[in-house]
Amino acid sequence: MKVRIDSERCQGHGRCYDLAPDLFGEDDEGYGQVIGEGIVPPDNERAARLAVSNCPERAIEIL
Repeated sequence: MKVRIDSERCQGHGRCYDLAPDLFGEDDEGYGQVIGEGIVPPDNERAARLAVSNCPERAIEIL
């Protein structure tokens, strides 16, 4: 499983990095960004799905 953030949709609410700090971080302007290559370890799949379902703009995608 991999995740990505659509930077055009992200509005910087920060729910992704609050809910899944091992997978997401913030850039210099507070917008979400994927940490590393976006590969989700099996033990973080639940956190990834939680971040996807809580993004108000639906900017996070599971690949």
